Amino acid sequence: MVNEESPTVSTELGMVRIADEVVSIIAGLAASEIKGVSSMSGGIGGGIAEVLGRRNLSKGVKVDVGAEDAKIDIFIIVEYGERIPDVSWNIQESVKKAVETMTGLKVTYVNVHVQGVQFPETEEEAAANEEAEAAAANEAAAQNEEKAAEKEKK
Repeated sequence: MVNEESPTVSTELGMVRIADEVVSIIAGLAASEIKGVSSMSGGIGGGIAEVLGRRNLSKGVKVDVGAEDAKIDIFIIVEYGERIPDVSWNIQESVKKAVETMTGLKVTYVNVHVQGVQFPETEEEAAANEEAEAAAANEAAAQNEEKAAEKEKK
């Protein structure tokens, strides 16, 4: 949501405001691309959105955006066997670079909060998870089709 404190850039053609959600998405994508990050750690709302077939790109990211700067907290699950200080440093560097490059904001800090460790799945667990994900996707698709059919009736 764009608010009065959102960063504003004035040009001869008008003003450009960057929503906090945009900064969150940029930071989340930059962090999730780092080797060793299993997933972003978010609340129950993010999990529900994913079950419904939507990817919450700002999951696990908290931002405090000022007029010219941004403070960012990243919440992750790290893959078992990865060196946590290295993963965290890489996240900090990647997020800082991405946000500063894309928004022009000065990133004051990037705090990384490691919320858990993801252990490798056994073959049985992987198969069960794939089945559960497929069932959830099918259910979401069926619900979307029902909604579309209801709209057509109106």
